[in-house]
Amino acid sequence: MQKRKLGKSNLEVSAMGLGCMGMSFGYGPPKDKQDMISVIRRAVELGVTFFDTAEVYGPFTNEELVGEALAPVREQVVIATKFGFKFHSETGKQAGLDSRPEHIKQVAEASLKRLRTNVIDLLYQHRVDPDVPSKT
Repeated sequence: MQKRKLGKSNLEVSAMGLGCMGMSFGYGPPKDKQDMISVIRRAVELGVTFFDTAEVYGPFTNEELVGEALAPVREQVVIATKFGFKFHSETGKQAGLDSRPEHIKQVAEASLKRLRTNVIDLLYQHRVDPDVPSKT
């Protein structure tokens, strides 16, 4: 499998990555968890080292799935996840955008737990929050 370096960070990933959203969100009902763990682990066997998820997928369940699937091979892979949404406290449903710095910190800490890791290799904003000024 060919490799690529992302940006100026020297973060190296496989040229082909695996977006995991559809495994538990977005394209009908969630797929069988054990089947999806097998798919993710087979991708690693085939040389895929870049896996993408987000807190909003599920919400939260996709990060849990990816974390469980990649835990045995965590040192061999790169995990990307995203922030930028807020969720209704009672229903857990998406309830708008939130990219305030204090919220990003909370999201990152929660994502680390769901992903069963102590580092998020690539964390980025899922949607621009117009209520948070950007630095120029």
